[in-house]
Amino acid sequence: MTSSEMTVADLIELLAACDPSAPVRQAMNPFFPMAHRLAQVLQAVDETGRTVVYLAEGREEDAQLGHLPPEVAIELTWQGPVQAPPRRPRRRAGGN
Repeated sequence: MTSSEMTVADLIELLAACDPSAPVRQAMNPFFPMAHRLAQVLQAVDETGRTVVYLAEGREEDAQLGHLPPEVAIELTWQGPVQAPPRRPRRRAGGN
């Protein structure tokens, strides 16, 4: 059976390339991108009997950290790069 879901082995391989002292965050909701602190890793069995690992945010008030940095949302392709509108010449007093 081929699955498009990330496995624990895939996650470990991706994390192995990261700074081991860096805090872990979870990016959620592509339409309103937010960052959350992870607090737990839990292994359970789903309704089909398959073992699944869940990454959960904490219950503390500060578990949701706020908006995801724009460059992260862009890298995740949750939003496109936004460019500032072109600047128009300033008007001067007296009509020029």
